[in-house]
Amino acid sequence: MDEIENYSESIHEQSNEHAHHILHESEGKEKWVLFVALSTAVIAVLAAITGLLAGNHADDAMLEQIRSSDQWAFYQAKGIKTDVLNSANTMLIAMGKKPDSTVAAKVKANKKEQQQIMNTAKEEKAESDIHVMKHEILARGVTMFQIAIAIGAISIITKRKVLWLASLGFTAVGVFFLLQGVLF
Repeated sequence: MDEIENYSESIHEQSNEHAHHILHESEGKEKWVLFVALSTAVIAVLAAITGLLAGNHADDAMLEQIRSSDQWAFYQAKGIKTDVLNSANTMLIAMGKKPDSTVAAKVKANKKEQQQIMNTAKEEKAESDIHVMKHEILARGVTMFQIAIAIGAISIITKRKVLWLASLGFTAVGVFFLLQGVLF
């Protein structure tokens, strides 16, 4: 994420310096360059916000996945414990001894608890998947904002307003992804 932010800041600084230079050089003849610089600053802020949100969702996805994995490990441990209890009773029967009468109740309780653990694990996995999806959507937004910043800088260098308009178009797509990632 730092690479994206550094890249964004670098392009933003270069476009602002160039815009400042052109404004003073042309004595106000190309004021549209100021609007490019201002819009680029806004785009950089949007890119930073979107990048932060994307990073948060990536972190949350990982935490939910870890919780889900922990629950599955607990589920397996309960299953092993249940099998050990059943095996102990089977061995007692095989040796001609009376089986432990409390084992059946413990096995039943373990099976019920295993079902609850499995449901929790599945819920946490689903939460992780949602965070991954939001991260991917927001990452697309960051990409669109970075492209918009780059095209904005190129529009100043080449003095082509049409490129600035293209930059604003990429910004609109980035805003779409930002909203989709936040509202989804």
